[in-house]
Parts: sequence; structure tokens; C-alpha cells
Amino acid sequence: METNLIIISEYIRYSTIEPQFIHLLEENGLIHVQKIENERFLDTEELSQLDRYARLYYDLSINIEGIDAIHHLLEKIDTLQDEMRNLRNRLSLLE
Repeated sequence: METNLIIISEYIRYSTIEPQFIHLLEENGLIHVQKIENERFLDTEELSQLDRYARLYYDLSINIEGIDAIHHLLEKIDTLQDEMRNLRNRLSLLE
């Protein structure tokens, strides 16, 4: 599996996101930052999550704790939807 990394300092330069916001997300386990040779990187697969968190934080004024709670609720919804899909498939096999 190929990993595409983006340099966080470059991303910040071209976006409206503050470095402290990325640090808070990392500190709370909402994103994973990789450090390679004194440079910090973010996997491009996490950019959509970062954008979602930024909209919640900047546009809706939701604090990091609120974003963390929303993140956990969305994960729970995804898990329950997967479980429901699996149960429907099993039920259809019994019919």
C-alpha cells in the first residue's frame, strides 16, 4: 500500500488552518502526524477528516472536545450501519 504524505507546514501555508489547531487534533488523537527528519507530515487520506474538523471548528465554533464527541458518534453510527447491513444479508439468506 502506497502512502502519500503532505507536509503540514505547506498545507497550513495554503489553507486557513492554524498550526495550533492541527496540534490540538493530533493531541486528542483525531489525526495522526508523522515526523520524518524534523518535518511533520499528514497522510493525504486524512485530509477529508481534517477538512471536516476545520469546518466544525471554524465555521460552527465547536471546540476540540465537541469535535472528538462528534467523531466518536459518527464512528458508532458507521459501526451500527455495518452491523445492520450484515444482519440484513444474513436474513436474506434465510428467506
